Parts: sequence; structure tokens; C-alpha cells
Amino acid sequence: MSDEPQPQPPGKQPGKGWAPRKPPAAAPKRPERTGWHRLLPTWRMALGGFLIAALLVVGGFFLGYHLVQIPAANALATQQANVYLYADGSVIARDGEVNRENVTLSQISEDARHAVLAAEDRDFYTESAIDPQAMVRAAWNTATGKGRQSGSTITQQYVKNYYLRQEQTVTRKVKEFFIAIKLDREQTKDQILEGYLNTSFFGRGAYGIQAAAHAYYGIDASRLDAGRAAYLAALVNAPSQYDVITHPENRDTVERRWNYVLDGMVDEGWLSTSERAGLKFPVPQRTTVSTSMSGQRGYIVNIVKNQLVKNKIVDEAALDTGGYRITTTLHKDKQDAFVDAVNDKLMDRLDRENREVDTYVRAGGASIDVKTGKVVAMYNGIDYVKQYTPNATRRDFQTGSSFKPFVFTAAVENGSRTRDGHPITPNTVYDGTSERPVQGWPGDRYAPENEDHRDYGDITVREATDKSVNAVYAQMAVDVGPDKVRQTAIDLGLSENTPSLDDAGPSIALGVATASVLDMAKAYATLANHGKHSDYTMVEKITQNGRDIGLPERHTRQAVSRQAADTTTSVLRGVVENGTATAAQTAGRPAAGKTGTAEEDTAAWFAGYTPDLATVVAVMGQDPVTAGHKPLYGAMGLPRINGGGAPAEIWGQYTHEALKDVPVTAFTLRLQPGAWKTQPPPSDSSTGPSSTGVADDDSGDGSSSQTPGEAETGDQPTGQDEEEPPQGQTDGNTTGGETEDDSGTTTGDTGEDDGEGDTNGDDSPVPDGLTGALTQNSRWD
Repeated sequence: MSDEPQPQPPGKQPGKGWAPRKPPAAAPKRPERTGWHRLLPTWRMALGGFLIAALLVVGGFFLGYHLVQIPAANALATQQANVYLYADGSVIARDGEVNRENVTLSQISEDARHAVLAAEDRDFYTESAIDPQAMVRAAWNTATGKGRQSGSTITQQYVKNYYLRQEQTVTRKVKEFFIAIKLDREQTKDQILEGYLNTSFFGRGAYGIQAAAHAYYGIDASRLDAGRAAYLAALVNAPSQYDVITHPENRDTVERRWNYVLDGMVDEGWLSTSERAGLKFPVPQRTTVSTSMSGQRGYIVNIVKNQLVKNKIVDEAALDTGGYRITTTLHKDKQDAFVDAVNDKLMDRLDRENREVDTYVRAGGASIDVKTGKVVAMYNGIDYVKQYTPNATRRDFQTGSSFKPFVFTAAVENGSRTRDGHPITPNTVYDGTSERPVQGWPGDRYAPENEDHRDYGDITVREATDKSVNAVYAQMAVDVGPDKVRQTAIDLGLSENTPSLDDAGPSIALGVATASVLDMAKAYATLANHGKHSDYTMVEKITQNGRDIGLPERHTRQAVSRQAADTTTSVLRGVVENGTATAAQTAGRPAAGKTGTAEEDTAAWFAGYTPDLATVVAVMGQDPVTAGHKPLYGAMGLPRINGGGAPAEIWGQYTHEALKDVPVTAFTLRLQPGAWKTQPPPSDSSTGPSSTGVADDDSGDGSSSQTPGEAETGDQPTGQDEEEPPQGQTDGNTTGGETEDDSGTTTGDTGEDDGEGDTNGDDSPVPDGLTGALTQNSRWD
């Protein structure tokens, strides 16, 4: 250690005592806050709190934005009705728990879009998905008692309608806030507006503007003008209270809201001042087209649905999701005419209180356009909600004698002959004795009785058809072969699954098969269309949310030859003119048809057609409690109901109304060779084989073969008649609208040629637009 003196600390002098440095003067002390001042935060606290709050808000926003995802749509928002339409586009029914039909924005009128924007969110296309200022204002107005108000934009309302529930909770509002922001980034404004218009509730059970347009004005959303659109836009604010029909006391309030919407449209440049000045409040309809299942609607909906599913056009699960717009082939005017005819000629004549049998009465009907195969009208029952079974499609009542024409068609189609070897033509003579045993049938003895046990003796096929002689047709069925009769019936339009159509034997001719009214209409339409069968349909077009759904290609085929169909038509003309169906003459135009009665009078039929329309009507007896078949003796106060009564009367009235705007046209017919040739009466074969010695072959179908060493009798069908009536003359049984050329062909003056050489167009016109010789022109006046 050095001996040099060490430096001393400052202020310490050698040889003197040490003294500490005086501390600096302390800062003046801040006065303590007293009283209420203590409650106020300092500026540092305020700044810190603000920064913390800002961080929490920003953090919470980003956290909420990432945590809240756009969910799947709620079940209610995706449910739609299936809309069923007549051919003209008018609504038949809406099928579904929710009355909604989604449409694209282009299917909503511009006025309707602008009206909703003017009512709910005028800055929708220029502003963000949320409006904090409006939310605060709405909350303040609600809190201060100015009424509950919505501060939501259209985007927020759409989110609430489509993705969330309707409850008023903080959680729901928070979710709505974040989903709206996300949705605004992922979808265009047009997409959001379209969704909003399809999900908003407008009252009267209508969800979406399309359903609302129908509920209040009976039109599509595409046809909404400014006045109607403004009213629908006003409804969104208070759907239940703003319906001026159910709440007329709110009319002034509603009109103020309506004016507010229109004024907004003017302010935004969406509506001219002059147009605005000319608008009057559009009072909605008091009643609109019912979309329930009552009346004929429920029947139609279920039949169409079954056709769609059966033909694999739309499966059942897809139909249940809704959203399908199905245009049917049904014509509203014809549908209404069918209902009116049934009511006038049948239902209004019943006395259910005093006649028990009248409670059994049911009716079914179907009408088909001959050329197209489209079903244009149906009648299924008095009311779907009261009688669920559709009478036009059920297959449990015998067709009776309305089946007989198929036997004759089969005879001509197959070139069949009687047991005496004569070709079966309209003038073939049969033994019409009641309970005459059928010959040539290998099965059990079969001897059908005629109505009222009447014996007719020798009678032509034409006369036997007019009088519906069972003995003749049972024998004819054996002569043709029951299997061939069955196949012809199927070819014409009956279902191969028709009950009792198989293995019926000779009884097949008497209509033991239980075909549906619709199937019979299809078959008779084939006869009317010269043997051409078009696949029948009830669906014209189908779309889902604007997208077309493909329909199966429809085909037309020659089910039976034209000669077979036309010769049958010539015979059935006589039934209307001189036979059991003269009541059908009220149609006021040439007609052909056949009556029928089921066993024990449980059903009565008339199946008929004009050159344009084939229609079948059946009156049926069913116990309303047990659903068992019941005889109709005494119904309407009559001893019995047969096909020539109410069914033919209904047919006549309906056909007259359905074709009132269609020109009267004649049948154009090409008959089988020998159709006019007079044939000798059959030999006596009531108790044994034919005296001609013609034996049955092994086929069991009733066809005959020639006995060795014996000449064949009868005419050969050479393609030309061997004997014809004078040109232009009918046989007296077919009048009105038939003419004849010198080849045995009956024609009408259509001026057309279908390539078969059967229409020459040279006939002279006669009164009432018909052609050829008419023996009773006054019938068509």
C-alpha cells in the first residue's frame, strides 16, 4: 500500500470533522382527493382502461369471427311446398307443411325487389352487412319505450331466417352479427337478397314472396307491380297485424306503412313521381285459391305423386323435401265441368238422410285427349278429406259390359270366326237366347243370362252390342279365345295387373275384370285414335328451384289395326244412337260408347268418346263404414242405376261443356272387309257341336280348324268387301258424322290424308259442320 496521501471524499477537509451533504428539497406533495373526486378515474386509468377495452373488443371480434362458423340452414328454412299446377299455370294445390316456393331473383319483379329494399334496407347494395348505428338506435328506441324496433340489415334478417332460430337472446344476436359479416364476404348481394325474399314470412302461412304473391293476390311474384309489391313489403314488419282483411281496424296504420315504402322508392329513384301519384292502395283478395287438400285437390296431388314415383321421375324422399313445381295436363275448365256434371246429374239428386242406399253412392271419372294421351280432367270423389280413396284409379269394381268392345276388337284384330266358320263382323248373327250354354269351351258349363232374362234369338253383333246381350258376347269370347281378348285389352290400355283379367274364361266378356276408370279411359282413347295408343300422362312439366327435371320420352304405337279399332267404333256408334246410351246424345256431337253394369248392380259404367275426347264415368256402391261393395238398387229413388242412366248423363253434360269451343268433327273410319255383308243365322248348336262339323283345335282358345274332306264355309277376308251398302248411306244404326266410300270405308270430310288411303276429302258438307248422310241431323243442333 502506498504512503501517498489518499484523496478525501468531497466535503471532507483534512483535520476537520466530516459532515453529510444536505439532501435536496423534496417536491411539493399532491393534495389528497376528497369527496366525489375520489370516484373519478385518473387520465392514466382512463387511457389504460380504453386501451384494454380496445384490445378486448378487437380480440373478441377476431376470436368471435374465427369461432363462429356459418352453420347449415335450419330445417324450417329449407322446407318448401310442392306446387301442383293446371296446364294453364293456375295453382291446383301446394303440398307440404311449409307454404314456400323458392324462386330466383329474376323471377321476382323489379318493383317487388325495390319495394322490399325501400321498406327494410335502402342502402343494402352500398353498405356493409351490419349497421351499428341502426342497432344502437333500435336498442335505444326499444329501451325508451318507443316500441320494439329492428336495427338489422337485410343480411342480418336473412341470417336469422335461414341459419338461426327466432328467439330474442344475446347469444343469437352475437351469432347473427358474425355470420352476417362472413356471409357478406362469401355471397353476392343478389344472392343474399334472393335468399331473404325466399325466407321472409308474409302472413297467411306464406313463406317467401312467391307464396305471398299467391296468398294475397293470386299471382306469381314476377307479376307484382309497385302497389302490390309495396303492400307485401309492408307486411314483413308485422305480418299478422298488417293483413287488412283479417284486421281492418289497422287499415290506417298499414296505409301509412305502404306510403312510406312507396315514398322510399321515389326517393331512391326506383319509382317515378307520376306513377307514384297514380297508385291506389291494392286491397288483397279476401279469399284466394285454397292450397289445402280438400275437394279434388288431394286426389290429384296423390295420383300425380304416385305417377312420378312409379315412373322413377322423382323418388319419394326427394318429393318430401319439397321445392318441385309440377305442371299437370289437367285443364281447369274441364276439371270444373266434370265436377259440375257429377253434382248436377248424381250428387244433387241424392237424399242421404232418408235413403240409406244414397249414402253408398260414389263416382269416378277420367277424360283423355284422344290424340295426345294426356289426361285433361278427373273426378275422384266428393272431397278428399271426407273420402280418401280415389275413384278414378281404384281397381276393385267390375267393369261390366263396358268391357265387351274389347272382345269385338280382338275378334277383328285376329280375324276370328264363329263356330260356323263365318268371320266375326258387325253383321255376324249369333244366338242371343238367355242362359244359352257357351259352345266350344272346355271348362265348366257356362250359360250367362241376359239382363232381365230376355231372349233375343238370332241377332247381329251390332244389335247385340246395342242391347248388351251377354249370351252373344260370351260365345264370341270363346270364338276369339279368352287369352286373345285379354291381350287385346292390355294392348288397348288396361294394366296387365288388372284383377280378374287372367283365367276368366268366357266370363271375361261380361266384364268380371276390375279395371280402373282411368285404365278404361286409356283403352277407349286408343279405339278413338284408330288403334294408336299414346302413353298416357298427367305431367306436362316439372322443375325444382327453376331447374327442369327430365320426363320419360313418350311413345305412340299401333296397339291394334286401324280396321279393328274403327270397326269397333262403328258398332259403338249405334249404342249411343239406338242402344242403351241414348242419354249420351246430350253431348251434341258424334259419339261412340258402351254402358256396363257390375254384378248385383254394385257399379254402373259408361265409357264413350268423340273424335276428340275419351271419357269414362262410373257410379259405384260402397258402405261408408265397412268399405264393402253395396248394390245401388233404389239409389236416387230409382229401381236401379245402370250405365245408361247417371253415368251417360254425366258423360253427356261434361263432354258438351268440355268441347264447347271445339268444332264438331266427324269420325273418319276404315272398316274391316265384309263389315257390311249380311250373314246367315247360325245353325242350331245350343246343345251340342256346330252342325257344320267345325271342331275346336287344341289351343283351347276357341278358334276353329276345317274338318278333313269338308269345304270351309263363310267369307275369306280378302281386303275388299264383297257386299256394301250404297255410297254415302249408313246402315241405319250409325248416324251423324260417318260417310262411306266405294271400298266399304266410312270417312269424314276432314280434308286430311293419314297415308292409309281412308280419307278422300271429297264428301259434300252437310249442316252443322258434319259430312256424309245424316238420318237425324237435328240431334246435333
